[in-house]
Amino acid sequence: MTVKVPLRAALGFAATLVASLLAIEARAQDASPWQRDGHSAMRLLAGSRSGAVLLGGIALQLQPGWKTYWRTPGDSGVPPRFDFSKSENIEAVTVLWPAPMKFDDGAGGHSLGYKNQIVLPLRIVPKNADKPVTLRADVNYAVCEKLCIPVEANAELAFTSVASTEDSGLFAALDTVPKPAQVGDPNPLTIRDVKRDGKSSVLVDVATPDAREVSLFVEGPTPDWALPVPKLVEQSPPGVKRFTFELDGLPPGASAEGAALKLTLVSGDRAYEFNVSLN
Repeated sequence: MTVKVPLRAALGFAATLVASLLAIEARAQDASPWQRDGHSAMRLLAGSRSGAVLLGGIALQLQPGWKTYWRTPGDSGVPPRFDFSKSENIEAVTVLWPAPMKFDDGAGGHSLGYKNQIVLPLRIVPKNADKPVTLRADVNYAVCEKLCIPVEANAELAFTSVASTEDSGLFAALDTVPKPAQVGDPNPLTIRDVKRDGKSSVLVDVATPDAREVSLFVEGPTPDWALPVPKLVEQSPPGVKRFTFELDGLPPGASAEGAALKLTLVSGDRAYEFNVSLN
């Protein structure tokens, strides 16, 4: 039996097929293949090839019940490490960190990180904006349930698209990165005051617009500082939530006097980053 298909319908089907194949090819060009291990997967994402600074990303998927860590892992854990030195025509890569979650670490403390899936945005500066750019990443991270397992993943991706299919996802990931703020800013969620309490404690007063849970994280001036996760004071002053942390975990020879600390304040979908100096 012979079926005759009108020429116009045949041409329309062919055009749709070509468009679908081109869309699939574009998606493939804008993301590297998933690099999988037993409990997670990693790949690179490329934003549009335009401007002096490019936007990329590292996408991580985690199995249910598993987590990975923020740049400062908290009371326990291992922060991810990235090596972009094998990239082509790239001057610098800056990893931007979405606001982390707080987890019980099973030992009475808290670890900081991510679960399910996360995209770490990358700000990429090419050496020459007119030449091809290829990002190569060696990524070392840990995935943890009750025990932690180290993972090594390698991926590469060329930035080729004038309008990347990954742009919307990358901009959504950028929105989860804490925004710069100053102590005392008139935001609904803000840090009102940071002060010493004796020689070894610091108090941080936070203003919040509602009763939602608020988390506060603190980092030292260099990665070898291991300050504890601040704790909420049960009897806080009226109108604020007061957090406290001890000046423990300083590297040998370091002094807290005048130290530049970074405070990350998170509540719901709001997150801010404050740079303060201890007096």
